[in-house]
Order: sequence, then structure tokens, then C-alpha cells
Amino acid sequence: MEIKYVIFDLGKVLIPFDYAPFTKLLNEKEAGLGERFWEFYHENYFYHRDYERGDMSLDEFLAIMLKAVDYKIDGETFCKAFSEIFVVNEDVVSLLPRIARNYRLFLLSNTSFMHRKFGWDKYNFFTPFEKLFLSYEVHAVKPEAKIYEHVMSYTKGKPEEHLFIDDVQDYVDGAKKAGWNAVLFTGFSNLEESLKEFNIKY
Repeated sequence: MEIKYVIFDLGKVLIPFDYAPFTKLLNEKEAGLGERFWEFYHENYFYHRDYERGDMSLDEFLAIMLKAVDYKIDGETFCKAFSEIFVVNEDVVSLLPRIARNYRLFLLSNTSFMHRKFGWDKYNFFTPFEKLFLSYEVHAVKPEAKIYEHVMSYTKGKPEEHLFIDDVQDYVDGAKKAGWNAVLFTGFSNLEESLKEFNIKY
């Protein structure tokens, strides 16, 4: 089956990220605060999931997070520091307009309003995408079946006509369960090899 739709993940594929500066900021406010925050965050990861799914508002999420950092920073500082974590993977981004010449190109990301507003919305490489499918807008997160179904309800294509690129194996597996072709992103050379395997012209 010929690929008609190419779908990219965002974080760590197009924009790698690093929370180290955020951790450093917290530790500057109080020794060990950064590590204690991340311990809380990972032990209560359902808050992260609920927020990315759009089941929790920014104000609700922020109230929990500010309590977790013992109110050592204010809400605006948290939003900026927690979101100014991204850099652009220029090699991968350079492929987007080339791929878009021959395929319908989409973005599928587990992300939040906070990260969009304060983190990645400033970048200008989104133009080649026909549509961005963002978890907090569609009220589903990868690898839930609903999020892949949401994409197909838009493309109207057959499952096997979709090719998905993501850096998380569970999300790749979720796409495959939906009937998509999917590849695990581990770097630019791996991506190029995968695109050749699927005869993607760019």
C-alpha cells in the first residue's frame, strides 16, 4: 500500500528538550527542591497525563505544581521555566517542506497549552503541516486508540496509508495497533533509513 499521510511527533523528534535549567532554577531557590519536585512529578504522573489530555485546566495544573515547588516561584515564572526547554532539530525539520511536496503532512503530539504558549509556538517550521493534532485539543493522548482514530477521521484514509514517526516505543506500538505503519525515531540517520524503507520521496 502506498503511503499518503506522513505524521511526525513533536518532542524529541522535531524539538529535543532538556529540563536541566528548570531543575537548576528550583535548586537555586532551595537546595534539593528540583529533585524533590521531579520525585513528586513522576510519582503523580497522572496529573501530567490529565493536563496533556485536556482534562485539567492550566490553572488547576499550575495550582498543583506551585504547591509541589513550595511556592518558591510564581505561576508565570513556572510556566516560562517549565516550557523554555526546547531546541530545534534542524536536520529533521529541513525534511518537512520536502516531504510535504508529495504527501499530506501532519503533526501528532502529546503536549499542553503551557508548552505551546511558552515553549514551541514561536518556531516557524510548522507551515508545511496541513494540521496539528495536539493531545490537549483532541482530549486524547498517545498511545490511546482514540488519538489515532481522530487523525484518521480527518484524513479519511486507510490505516496502512499512514506513516508515523515517534521516539517513544509505546506510541509507535499504539500506531501499529491502529493499523498504521510506524517507525521508532532514534536519530536523523535512522529516520532517513526508515523513510527509504517506505519509499518516501523527498
